[in-house]
Amino acid sequence: MDAAAYDAWYDTPRGHWIGTTEFRLLSGLLRAQPGDTLLDVGCGTGWFTRRFAEEGLLATGLDPNPDWLAFARAKGPPAIRWITGDARSLPFPDCSFDGVVSVAALCFVDDERQAVAEIVRVARRRFAIGWLNRASLLYGQKGQGGGSGAYHGARWHHPDELLDFFSGLAVRRLAVHSAIFLPSGNRVARTMERLLPPTLPWGGLVVVSGEAG
Repeated sequence: MDAAAYDAWYDTPRGHWIGTTEFRLLSGLLRAQPGDTLLDVGCGTGWFTRRFAEEGLLATGLDPNPDWLAFARAKGPPAIRWITGDARSLPFPDCSFDGVVSVAALCFVDDERQAVAEIVRVARRRFAIGWLNRASLLYGQKGQGGGSGAYHGARWHHPDELLDFFSGLAVRRLAVHSAIFLPSGNRVARTMERLLPPTLPWGGLVVVSGEAG
């Protein structure tokens, strides 16, 4: 899938609902304020990076794929910084950003534990890292047999495995939330998403958030 096709999926009714629902969860967990600095690790085409910038954050998107970053840069806005880089070796000093977010990107990184350590290292206040949830309906639809579409080659984790990635790191108040319980995006799915608490561990995107330091 090329960058334009991937980004265009978020313009479809289902894609927009999924993206917006995930963004609201991540934004609430980061607790960022306008003017805060934010790093989006594995930003891809920058859909989430742009959403955070629209909330008044000083956003930076990092991704290893220069073609996708070129698409993100062309999409704008010009205030966002786009940097080619590796999640396992972030090119920033310690405590560089008020908040750090990553949305289902570490699932494609060979050494997820090292990437988590790097995210914690460059976060000054809070972080929110999203993974694909093996204990979800989405896994049954998109994750089995090596994954399909944009999920091809991704690793899926059970929520109770994810806290192990933070073992030995200087973090506080770790919490696990999830979103997209019924991935169809139909009326029932949208109603259930409003009714079910995000602390349930069954959503397609499972997020570990916390404080650095």
